[in-house]
Amino acid sequence: MAQFFRAKKTTGKGQVFEVSIESLDHTGRGVAKHQGKVGFIDGALPSEQIKVRVLQQKAKLFEGVVEKVVTPSADRVKPFCPHYSECGGCSLQHLEKSAQISHKQLAVEKLFAKFAGIQALPWHDAIASESLHYRRAGRIATYLDKNNKSLKLGFRAAKSKKIVEVQKCAVLNEVYQEVFSLLRGALNSHSQFKSVSHIQLCEADNFPFILLRHTKPIEEKAKQILSAQLPWQVLWDDGSGEVHYDMLPEYQVDDIRFQFKLNNFIQVNAAVNDAMLVQAMGWLQLKNTDRVLDLFCGIGNFSLLMAKRAKQIIGVEGVASSVAMATQNAHTNGIDNAQFFQFDLTQDMASAAWFNKEFNTLVLDPSRTGAYEVLKQLPLAQFEQVLYVSCDPVTLARDSAQIVEAGFTVSQIALMNMFPHTGHIETMALFQRR
Repeated sequence: MAQFFRAKKTTGKGQVFEVSIESLDHTGRGVAKHQGKVGFIDGALPSEQIKVRVLQQKAKLFEGVVEKVVTPSADRVKPFCPHYSECGGCSLQHLEKSAQISHKQLAVEKLFAKFAGIQALPWHDAIASESLHYRRAGRIATYLDKNNKSLKLGFRAAKSKKIVEVQKCAVLNEVYQEVFSLLRGALNSHSQFKSVSHIQLCEADNFPFILLRHTKPIEEKAKQILSAQLPWQVLWDDGSGEVHYDMLPEYQVDDIRFQFKLNNFIQVNAAVNDAMLVQAMGWLQLKNTDRVLDLFCGIGNFSLLMAKRAKQIIGVEGVASSVAMATQNAHTNGIDNAQFFQFDLTQDMASAAWFNKEFNTLVLDPSRTGAYEVLKQLPLAQFEQVLYVSCDPVTLARDSAQIVEAGFTVSQIALMNMFPHTGHIETMALFQRR
């Protein structure tokens, strides 16, 4: 039988070559061109000459990481974390912190120009916090080292399921600076704790909490022994029912007290969340005749502050536990002009019993997928202003095109640097009817 030689396909993976970095994309990757292809390079900065190692290559683009910085940017700084090269968390530590904000603002401008045709935006100063010890909440991964049968703790590596063992994390709040060493010792003190699959942290205003999720039963006596070793309120979750709380976590903004459970979404940067809410109230300038529709309302983070100023607030959220907590928070704070409903916001809202044609203000705080489907079905003509709080600049820019087309203009916009040293971009934009 004749055998024919077939040349192996070359993927280019592992190839190293030199490029000039032109800009950053909206995720913080350096952008370069090489032999007719566009490259996206982790760890590279604009104006740098670098050697890139290719991780993946396609017909018109390639992805890679910095192999060597030949000519560094003036904005390049030494990363502060010893786990920086492995951990998938703070990917922009190599970029000076004020330059991070400038990059994020430029990224938003480019996306608005591309999707909404808006070339100039009315920027306000970015909302920022301290760049270290800003996270009141976080999640630690665990894995069992089968060689020495010990439980390891850390964070996931970038673009990988691998867990990087961590000793300390400088962006977690001060109260959790010893969390890895204390938990590493405590969880390895008893065989039953080897079933802990991950750990959730949250420093509420009333107490720091830690929740241990486990896949097998743990005796009550063992739980009590571990809890006594730790300086936090310890919660347990075996996945079979409700987590027991001796007291609910809470935070306060102005005179509003927000209670929540650790499965509810809250903003992890308390300082930026507080400033974000103050800015939103200042921009909206609500009057006691205004009726507000707050979609993706969560536990009432925006709704309850707006209720102190407006005539009526209707908050809508898809997650039942968040709706229950928002309703409870309204009652706790003596607020009777805010109502909350669970509703699938991909469904027809015009037929929903809570929908009111007298709404004149719309507030949107969607997930990364944005509010495109919601905006397609909403009668936008009835609103005088739309406040859009975004955690993804691509979907914000895309959705802004719909809002502008409906007769609105961007009157105010600001970055909210919720996650310093990362590529995450959070933005608030106010649209007012022309």
